[in-house]
Amino acid sequence: MEFKRPQVMGILNITPDSFYSDSRSFDIDTINHRIDTMLAEGVDIIDIGAYSSRPGANEVTSQEEMDRLEKGMNLLRKKNVSVPISVDTFRADVAQFAIETLGANIINDISAGRLDDKMIPTISSLKVPYIAMHTRGTPSTMSNLTNYNNITADVILELSQQINRLTLAGVNDIIIDPGFGFAKTLEQNFELLQNLESLHELGYPLLVGISRKSMIYKALETSADNALNGTTVANTIALQAGAAILRVHDVKEATEAIKIVEMTNN
Repeated sequence: MEFKRPQVMGILNITPDSFYSDSRSFDIDTINHRIDTMLAEGVDIIDIGAYSSRPGANEVTSQEEMDRLEKGMNLLRKKNVSVPISVDTFRADVAQFAIETLGANIINDISAGRLDDKMIPTISSLKVPYIAMHTRGTPSTMSNLTNYNNITADVILELSQQINRLTLAGVNDIIIDPGFGFAKTLEQNFELLQNLESLHELGYPLLVGISRKSMIYKALETSADNALNGTTVANTIALQAGAAILRVHDVKEATEAIKIVEMTNN
């Protein structure tokens, strides 16, 4: 993939269990409305997720995850959606099904291959772009794994270790995600955002997924429902630090942020 300008990745959650209630798109009418809205607002990539990774979320089997993804992909096919489709999964069998059977284009893995030993060889064989996100542990244990010597340096080191595994396996099309909100405290999230430019040392396009997360609404002492303004500010900071992709719930506001930053930098 090439990024001549920052891209907006719109979130399509095919789950009743995501942390932001307005992003839960489980019935057909709601999914269709969500797709239509994102397309009308200029989305560049659609990221489908069928497994909620928030702490305390219900466990979902691989088969249920695949069934949910198929439901969403069928609706996208009916609309002849032309933008790339990313699938948010840490399971190799789901990734293979999404690419080979459902026709998705990108795999977005919150674990960068750590949660399923088969993921990296699977991505190597599929020859698709791979988003490798930093986290520690699992969604249920990550909140207890926030002991870092230096959050920015440690995230770069741990991502570089996974990148090394990927490149040795023949995976070349890599996008990195620092994993805001995953195995990081509120203060660590903001320190990482402050030092975001440092991640360019890894040499890969940078995805930032900060939309309506707890680091925003806890800092503002509000809720995910009221975190859009804070999200736009954080996304603007990320763009100024060179983010190539913004993963968001609110496509219109993200595209507007990109336009303003581009106008400022010209």
